[in-house]
Amino acid sequence: MNSSNNFGGNRQSRREADLRILHMGPGNRRGGPMGARMNVQKPKNAKKTIFRLLKYMGRRKIFLITLLVIMVFVTAFEVVAPAMQGLAIDTLEFGEGGIGVDFDALISLLLIMTVIFAVNGVLTLFQKRVAARLSQSTVCALRNDLFKKISSLPIKYIDTHRHGDIMSRMTNDCETVANAISEAVSALMSSILTFVGVLVIMICYSWLMTLVACITIPLTILVSTQLSKHMRKYFVRQQTLLGKMNGQVEEMVVGYKTVVAYGKENDAVSDFEQTSGELCKCAVSAKVWGSIMGPCMNFLGNLQYVLIAIFGGWLAITGGGMTIGGIIALLNYSKKFTRPLNEIANQYSIILTAIAGAERIFEVMDSDDETDLGTNEFDTESVRGAIEFENIDFSYIPEKTVLKNFNLSVKPGQNVAIVGATGSGKTTVVNLLTRFYELDGGRITIDGIDITEIPKKDLRKMIAIVLQDTVLFSDTIRSNIKYGRLDADDEEMKKAAKAAKADMFIDRLPDGYETVLAESGRNLSQGQRQLISIARAVLADPKILILDEATSSVDTRTEMHIQQAMAALMKNRTSLIIAHRLSTIIDADIIVVIKDGHVAEAGDHGELLALGGEYSKLYKNQFAGIAT
Repeated sequence: MNSSNNFGGNRQSRREADLRILHMGPGNRRGGPMGARMNVQKPKNAKKTIFRLLKYMGRRKIFLITLLVIMVFVTAFEVVAPAMQGLAIDTLEFGEGGIGVDFDALISLLLIMTVIFAVNGVLTLFQKRVAARLSQSTVCALRNDLFKKISSLPIKYIDTHRHGDIMSRMTNDCETVANAISEAVSALMSSILTFVGVLVIMICYSWLMTLVACITIPLTILVSTQLSKHMRKYFVRQQTLLGKMNGQVEEMVVGYKTVVAYGKENDAVSDFEQTSGELCKCAVSAKVWGSIMGPCMNFLGNLQYVLIAIFGGWLAITGGGMTIGGIIALLNYSKKFTRPLNEIANQYSIILTAIAGAERIFEVMDSDDETDLGTNEFDTESVRGAIEFENIDFSYIPEKTVLKNFNLSVKPGQNVAIVGATGSGKTTVVNLLTRFYELDGGRITIDGIDITEIPKKDLRKMIAIVLQDTVLFSDTIRSNIKYGRLDADDEEMKKAAKAAKADMFIDRLPDGYETVLAESGRNLSQGQRQLISIARAVLADPKILILDEATSSVDTRTEMHIQQAMAALMKNRTSLIIAHRLSTIIDADIIVVIKDGHVAEAGDHGELLALGGEYSKLYKNQFAGIAT
């Protein structure tokens, strides 16, 4: 398989996507505020949502126009049919000598009705097909725009929203909208055309009878309006709970080993059952209120039918100009007259669910994109790699400062290790350098240029990240390595694998570089996944390399291989190494200790040990077990 076709897109956009995906990790929220939860669903503007959906449907004008034309003919045939039935009945003549029949007229009318019903059946079939094409093409465009939007969201949005809830908007909510368009749009178009057509014909028959038929319309509007107030909240809540439940499932699957290891299966099941129970109750309430609408509309329609029968019979008896056939035709038209309202009522639950789903989709699409004010052209090939952090202030949450007056100078080609206690701000330094988050104060420069003046695609093009939690795709090893540089040939790819010491195990696999990885590379060991990740970074040939705890979850022997691979990777390039395991950074040019959001100490391994400060304490705790 040619990897250049697997991921598509240009190199720059893919490199940026690579950094974003690597930042997140599988199921993690690296670098963001902890404990973030899904936003509570709030009522939105239904009219605005419907208008936006109609704009998406308008993109498929050919299907929309075709559907409208078919609906006009289908409605015309349905409107004409009762009149033909009335004329057929009026071919019967009642007299003292018995019943007379105009067989020629009756046979002609029956033949015409047969043709009408046959053509109407064929057109209805085409109507279903066109409606399906319209709904799927519309939702396809909506889904593509949503995915494109997600790829441009700032990291902060991903960090502060449940991943399962975001996925639910892409899958469940889009599918709900598709079903509504397929079913409800045709019903609504048919209802409008039928209502207008039937009203005109009923007036032609008898304007008095038409007034009688209209008596129930105010009641219908009143009932539907009052019921809709109660229904809407349940359907919105239902979609929100569905997203929450998907988030729980996603967390359970990703963190399954942790759940089992700590014996929390029952707790996980209990939490899921609670959410599922809430969803069940809400779905029942939504279904009940949704089902009430239909019977209410049917009752009002039957009331209208009875009124027309009584008033029409009285006109026929008193010589009001109504024939038996005319009365029967009007009774049939009365059913069609109320059918549009009944269909809207019956589709109301589907429509409300779709609106709630569409609101959730548009909520993501209306979120702010990742900002990029960098407009200066930047030659990434000439980068030397000098990095300056000047008086940096930053906090994920305003009242909790992470970095305060942070200063750090990195020379070109220098290997700088950053250590410190958990939560001291080590990973935050990486987040700010890659502009996953924006500074509260201060500035960061590369070769003397403020990174806010550098377009993000260029900034991230010159940076490669190797994380503890590697991100691999369900594709071949070849494609996963070439993800670092899509235009690389096989020779360059294999050279990178050799430099990363990954070729030793790849060559032993039955399919070699064509081995297809399972989800997240789970058919490989942690160390093997890490070596592929390093090979990807080698192939990308970055000017600046970031190693974020890249060996903290592997054994000592594997760590040795990874260290050798990283040594080759760091050669002749600026490197920032974040590590808890201090044995991996002893040979770093400079070791920076972060405490309370600023640089507490800086120097090489020997200098810092001799100083007897924070680094010395960390080192002794790890290697000597000396209490502090």
